[in-house]
This record gives sequence, C-alpha cells and structure tokens, in this order.
Amino acid sequence: MDLVHAVYEPSGRGPHPTIIALHGWGASAMDLLGLAPYVAGGKFLVVCPQGRIEVPLGPTNGYGWFPLTMGAPPDPQAFALASRDIETFVDDVVRRYPVDATKLVILGFSQGGVMAYASGLNQPQRFAALVCLSSWLPPSVADSVPGGDRTALPTLVHHGSSDELIDVSRARESIDRLRTLRVPVTYREFDMGHEINAHSLTDLSRWLTEHVLSPIIF
Repeated sequence: MDLVHAVYEPSGRGPHPTIIALHGWGASAMDLLGLAPYVAGGKFLVVCPQGRIEVPLGPTNGYGWFPLTMGAPPDPQAFALASRDIETFVDDVVRRYPVDATKLVILGFSQGGVMAYASGLNQPQRFAALVCLSSWLPPSVADSVPGGDRTALPTLVHHGSSDELIDVSRARESIDRLRTLRVPVTYREFDMGHEINAHSLTDLSRWLTEHVLSPIIF
C-alpha cells in the first residue's frame, strides 16, 4: 500500500464495518486512531492513512493532503493528486483488510474533511456514509462534483460554534451546498473549538450505529 497508515482492528474475523479516517493539516496517521475504540463501541475497523505533504512543526513534521493557503481554494493539481491517492488507498484497503464493503465510511477532520467531501460526493455509490468534522466544503469542490444521485449517501457534519480555525459560518455554507446537491445531511453544532469532544463523539457513535451498523430500511 502506497500511503503510510495506522489500523485499528476489532475482535472477530470480519468482514468488519470500516471507517477510512483522514487527518487534518499538520497531524499524522496516528491522530484519529485513538478514537477507534470509542466509536460505536469499537465495532468498526478503522484505517487512518497519512497525507504526503510534510508540514514542519519545530523539530518534527506533521502531514497534510494539499498545500494550505488561508482564504484560498485548494490548488487544483495538488488536490487532484491527493484525491487519486485516497481513491487508490481505499481500493487497497478493501483488498487487504477484512472490510465489509457495504458498510464503508469515509470520514475526515478539518483538511481531511475536505478530502472526505470530495471522495464521498464523487463516489457516492462506494460509501455507506460520509462524515466531516470541523471542516468545510469549498465551492470549487462542490462545483466539480459530477451529476448523479446522492440521496442514498447519509452525511453527518459536526462543527464547533467556537471553532477558532474554521469559522462556523463556513460549515453552515457547506450545508447549503450539500442540500443543493441533494445530499441527505445531518448537521450538529457543539459548544467547542476546533476539536472532537465527548459530546460530539457520543453523537457520532449514535449516528453511525443508526445509519451504518443498524440502518432501518423502508
């Protein structure tokens, strides 16, 4: 597999419901892995790839998915390369690990959420759900989404009302774009900053249980 990654595997032989979890700017493959035992009681196989872009952080490096320029849209070429990396990585994960391909979730935090938006909206038939935490859907990404039916892609968006890095107004604008694309979205705001807190984690677990682990089919 081409991307460095970390894995949490639940007990049992599988196949397992699976989350591909994409970290934010300056983080690493380990950043979201610690949540895995607490998400829906640890029932998901969680695979956390690491972006290729090195982000100097003093004596160490973090990582990112595309160069970050505050207030500017993602560079199209860099964004396309990162999107292809993730698409290939998902293919590799399904081949290598005991994945239940009918219960595959794409999740991203912050910059990773932008990549999750792109992956989920461009391949809605591939994923059972899309989750974006403390993130935003750039207009350029929304405008590039091809035509198609996304009404079967349940989507959860969380944001902190006091987010100091990505203002909550950008999340609200993203919800408007999702609704224009006819994506069935659940939006929650929490009294928090740029983070995942206990309340949002509980809500995430409940939502994944309802929409992925035990969906009610009419």
